[in-house]
Amino acid sequence: MKTMTSAEVRQMFLDFFKSKGHTIEPSQSLVPVNDPTLLWINSGVATLKKYFDGSVVPENPRITNAQKAIRTNDIENVGKTARHHTMFEMLGNFSIGDYFRNEAIAFGWELLTSSEWFDFPAEKLYITYYPDDKDTFNRWVEVGVDPSHLIPIEDNFWEIGAGPSGPDTEIFFDRGEIYDPENVGLKLLAEDIENDRYIEIWNIVLSQFNANPAIPRSEYPELPQKNIDTGMGLERMVCIIQGGKTNFDTDLFLPIIREIERLSGKTYSPDTENMSFKVIADHIRSLSFAIGDGALPGNEGRGYVLRRLLRRAVMHGKKLGIQGKFLASLVPTVGKIMQSYYPEVLEKQDFIMQIIDREEETFNRTIDAGQKLIDELLVNLKAEGKDTLDGVDIFRLYDTYGFPVELTEELAEDEGFKIDHEGFKAAMKEQQDRARAAVVKGGSMGSQNETLSSIEVESIFLYDEHQAQAKLLVAVKEDEKVETVTGHAQLVFDVTPFYAEMGGQVADHGVIKNAAGQVVANVVDVQHSPHGQNLHAVEILSTLKVGESYTLEIDEARRNAVVKNHTATHLLHAALHTVVGNHALQAGSLNETDFLRFDFTHFAQVTKEELAAIEQEVNEKIWENIAVETRTDLTVDQAKELGAAALFGEKYGKNVRVVIIGDYSIELCGGTHTQSTSEIGLFKIVKEEGIGSGVRRIIAVTGQKAYEAFKNAENTLAEVATVVKAPQASQVVAKVSSLQEEFKTLQKENDALAGKLAASQSDEIFKDVKTAGDTSFIASQVTVPDANGLRNLADIWKQKELSDVLVLVAKIGEKVSLLVASKSSVVKAGNLVKELAPFVDGRGGGKPDMAMAGGSNASGIPELLAAVSEKLV
Repeated sequence: MKTMTSAEVRQMFLDFFKSKGHTIEPSQSLVPVNDPTLLWINSGVATLKKYFDGSVVPENPRITNAQKAIRTNDIENVGKTARHHTMFEMLGNFSIGDYFRNEAIAFGWELLTSSEWFDFPAEKLYITYYPDDKDTFNRWVEVGVDPSHLIPIEDNFWEIGAGPSGPDTEIFFDRGEIYDPENVGLKLLAEDIENDRYIEIWNIVLSQFNANPAIPRSEYPELPQKNIDTGMGLERMVCIIQGGKTNFDTDLFLPIIREIERLSGKTYSPDTENMSFKVIADHIRSLSFAIGDGALPGNEGRGYVLRRLLRRAVMHGKKLGIQGKFLASLVPTVGKIMQSYYPEVLEKQDFIMQIIDREEETFNRTIDAGQKLIDELLVNLKAEGKDTLDGVDIFRLYDTYGFPVELTEELAEDEGFKIDHEGFKAAMKEQQDRARAAVVKGGSMGSQNETLSSIEVESIFLYDEHQAQAKLLVAVKEDEKVETVTGHAQLVFDVTPFYAEMGGQVADHGVIKNAAGQVVANVVDVQHSPHGQNLHAVEILSTLKVGESYTLEIDEARRNAVVKNHTATHLLHAALHTVVGNHALQAGSLNETDFLRFDFTHFAQVTKEELAAIEQEVNEKIWENIAVETRTDLTVDQAKELGAAALFGEKYGKNVRVVIIGDYSIELCGGTHTQSTSEIGLFKIVKEEGIGSGVRRIIAVTGQKAYEAFKNAENTLAEVATVVKAPQASQVVAKVSSLQEEFKTLQKENDALAGKLAASQSDEIFKDVKTAGDTSFIASQVTVPDANGLRNLADIWKQKELSDVLVLVAKIGEKVSLLVASKSSVVKAGNLVKELAPFVDGRGGGKPDMAMAGGSNASGIPELLAAVSEKLV
């Protein structure tokens, strides 16, 4: 077995499959492109689903890749086990309807055992297979595997819902008896017992059937085309090749761990638990790559995952005694380890460090809040005479504040309390079940469409034409090819001026005419077929025949509106980089007829001043009347040398279309555009909003729609001028400011009168003091104009020693307002208001000293007041 670095292992795998005719597919972003079913790219095949379900036919049916991936379902196991990671690399080779079982198994055995490649000892390799899959057993024997090294496992069948599925065969490496002190042997493998001796390094999935949950597996139909999908974990391979005790004891993690040693003053050893070193090393890799790919920490979705990873890493840093912020300083080390294949981490190093540093600083303030929550929980437990911290509260500290259970336990035990471990585990399991359910929903692939996949005729899109004479080559109706067609159908022509939806630009609409100039069909949509032809969805008015020629005419007004928005999108993208920063990466776009929508990564709301600057810059480029040039003679590398930016989600061939707008914007783009920026006319931003953690959205309009937006704003301003009696629009701001000052003065007077009214009522209200056990209380229905009136009465009560608890309720219009105030160390206002609010069909909450609720059932007020005494006992 050869001694190799992780970079050499990765490259050897790719080189081997390149030598077998595979195309190397670059590693894609961790943020899924055009796949809403996935939160993260979570496997090597995730970016290739379009090939496996047949929606796109690859140029080469043999593909190999090294794909970065993230999975966080078992985040709590990271650092505890030898092989759990949140981010990992999956090496894979894939066959899309080309080779199958015989070649895949032969390739696997050659790569692993040949002296030219990894040179693993054959006697160290053990292989599992699906018991009913005798062909796989026989093939392994044919390539030279000892039958005693082949173990049948019933679980060796890959399927996730409906769609492609099939048996799989897994390859394990035997690390020897040193990792099997009781010498259990192959029983560990055969009975799927967790162990460190037999390490799975490769899984070969024989995608053979179309799974259908409604029928038995034995009746699954065969797929139209059989596929191979494999996955080799790079971290595990490197661990075996470099002789690491765990995956962390390799050159993928040890440089990070050495930096953590320097920061903490502590020493890492493979022979001790060292969980904190491993958690930090793992999590900083995930953070660096995910942020570099455009994901940002936040409160939901991907952002929540990153925030949780960061907080976990910070807390483990504190366990190691690291003081102050430290995570960002580890990013350069991550970048250096991975730069041979992932140079983007070092390229975006400053931005990644900025985001991590800012988020860590915010969390340090959150830690203080978590500490206060622990203190409050423990005080309450003492008051209630309890000795155990509830599992739900432990999970809330863990999940919301990032407090490891060990830290919570330590703090609780210092105060003499126990920990409800079982309750915590139950809460944790509920979250894991929810996460796993979400993954299953999004993991399956679509079924293959054999009819569309079989269309291989040549069809040319004419970028610069608005009409064309074209021959009908293929007609598909209800998933079958037909020669004559009526009703709704899908058509392919030898040439077409109709743009197929792609890259955020909507499809062209238009008509099809016969030789007499009569409209015989309406084109309502155009999409790409699996082989890339423009597939026209049509409503047929008169029968069409394959082989006949027709005139295709697009709706020019629709196309002109769309291209204005598309070219403006390029200008907006460039302006965002100028005003907001180069980290504003495109995260999706839509170029419609009436508007454009542009999603981009950014960690804060775009300010009004920034939006004004962006809008100004785009309009200046429009007024400069810059020529929009399109080049099609460049390779991807040549285009990037010119400074071209690849747009989000695009798949580029050998030669690319490059759209150049002077020296302002150069982007790879397959869409249609104006000939000069002045054709856009006008650009107006109408909305900016957040649509997810770290992702913002701008909606804008151009041309006539932009003029209408400005005109509507002008009309609104004129209406406001009339209402506030400003003689001219320029005087509106001063007039409104004057009215605001008048309003503030009147509000102060109103508050003063409300205070006097409260004082006049208070003497009568506060006379009726009752007791419940050891607690004195006042409970009364009062008449106040608004909820602020209740607060005024509570302020007066606080200044006097009248009772322990105050409960006030008022009917205000059709609603009910409830206030509870407490001076008692036993009665918490927030808890009591939650118990009383249901009497008026309400809900609310607040702090221990004061809380409020709103309701809708005034008839429940008497019952609410009567229940106060009972709730206080």
